[in-house]
Amino acid sequence: MAYFVYLLASAPNGTLYVGVTNDIARRTGEHKDAQVPGFTRRYGVKRLVWYESHEDVQVAIAREKQIKGWNRAWKIRLIESVNPQWDDLTGGL
Repeated sequence: MAYFVYLLASAPNGTLYVGVTNDIARRTGEHKDAQVPGFTRRYGVKRLVWYESHEDVQVAIAREKQIKGWNRAWKIRLIESVNPQWDDLTGGL
């Protein structure tokens, strides 16, 4: 089973959210539909701008925590290294 660490944004250079899931299509759909109360619904964070997969859930969780500890500039560099236009990547899932 694959586990995904992902970054969502409200807009290019907007509010960022880091998460981990075992079903990225379902989870990003929940964010887009604002199904779960909390940060992403409150701030309109719905655009999937970066993700990576891991085979081990512990590795994925550790990576999520690592990225959450990063400053904003590092997160932006990570996103722009693979998605310089901040396109919504959910269409490719």
